[in-house]
Amino acid sequence: MAERTATRLWGMRAAYLGLTLLILFSLLLPLSLVPNRIAPPDVLVALTFAWALRRPDFVPALSIAAAVLLADLLLGRPPGLWAVLVLLAAEWLKSQDRRLRENTFFAEWLTVAVALMAITILYRLVLGVLIVERGTLFLMTMQFALTVMVYPIVTALSALLFGVRKSAPGEYDPVGRSL
Repeated sequence: MAERTATRLWGMRAAYLGLTLLILFSLLLPLSLVPNRIAPPDVLVALTFAWALRRPDFVPALSIAAAVLLADLLLGRPPGLWAVLVLLAAEWLKSQDRRLRENTFFAEWLTVAVALMAITILYRLVLGVLIVERGTLFLMTMQFALTVMVYPIVTALSALLFGVRKSAPGEYDPVGRSL
């Protein structure tokens, strides 16, 4: 039984990294010859936050940092800044998982929206202080709103396709720690 849960744990960690590569691959495909007029949602951040809240053991800090840093490098963002902010927000959300376990999905969604808003504002402020090209406020606001709107879809697909659900009270990880 312990081997099966340890295998599932490492399989889900690999699935997270695989989904990261799939998301990045889809973002890098040249599907249109004209520039987009809307900013796409940050599905990687929505996936990371959903898994961090529901099953924190599936997304260790090193995996989050590597995934988002790779996204920074491939998508032309300043390397490391967004990765650090997403990592800090995900770790904060992991610390809130017990409190949110008993609450409704709306409370979870609101918590994710607040965390995403905080890191988006902080990202924009740091880029402004460092005098780095930030893009328009409208596009960043649109990306934030679309990411918040896509979060329930990502959460539902994670639960349906991968079985990533909130841990039940009294559930333990393979090492014996309470989830």
